Formats: sequence, C-alpha cells, structure tokens
Amino acid sequence: MLTLSSSVRVFGARDPVDFRKSHDGLSGVVVSTLEGDPMSGHVFVFVNKRRDRIKLLVWDGTGLWLHYKRLARGTFEPITHFAVDAPGIEVDMARLQMLLQGIDMRRSKIRIHFGSRRRRRDGGGRAVGADG
Repeated sequence: MLTLSSSVRVFGARDPVDFRKSHDGLSGVVVSTLEGDPMSGHVFVFVNKRRDRIKLLVWDGTGLWLHYKRLARGTFEPITHFAVDAPGIEVDMARLQMLLQGIDMRRSKIRIHFGSRRRRRDGGGRAVGADG
C-alpha cells in the first residue's frame, strides 16, 4: 500500500501514455501535457492504453521514484471518469487508493462527512454557517 502525506496532491493524465517512457520521458509529459513540475513533490499518475498498467511518478527531494503496477487480470478505472476537459485531472487520495485497488468508482460512493463550510449551533439550537 502506498502512503502519502495529506499535503501531497495527485494528478492523473487523462490520455494513455506510452509505457516505454521512464523517469525522463514521463517528466516530459508532466511538463508538456499536464503543465506541472515533476519535482514539486506531487504524484503524477499514468495509465497505458489497455489500462492494465499504471505508473506513479514522485519526487522525494533527492530523486524521482517510479512506481509501477501491472494487473494480473482486469483493468484500471479510466481516469477520464473524473473530468472531461482537462489534460490532467486532480485526484484525491481516497480515489487514488480505490483506483490502485481496482475498485469501480462509478458504482461506489464516497460519503462526505465534513463539508467545506463548518456549521455550528447558535444559542437557540439553530444551525448557522461558519461566518456567523
């Protein structure tokens, strides 16, 4: 299992990548297609055309790590399910773990336990927004 800091962002390439590319080739894809910095410390996710292989490119401060997984059976979820128009899609940690485990995200639901706005109760028991 891959464990990452909560401050790390994950970006997936929407289109399949030639898997003959290694560290330097995938770094070029990050710069040219995803318009990112391969040395930012973020994770960049690539799948092949058949979607039975996945590569994760990560900078750890001293060098590039290339994580590679080949499925024995089945395929990875298409990253295009996350967004339509962008060449690179930001993926949250929960979805990355589900992608790596082979979970069909179209049929699963991630429950949101905490919204972007915190709610609190006023003196009368009524819910009010974070702004008051």
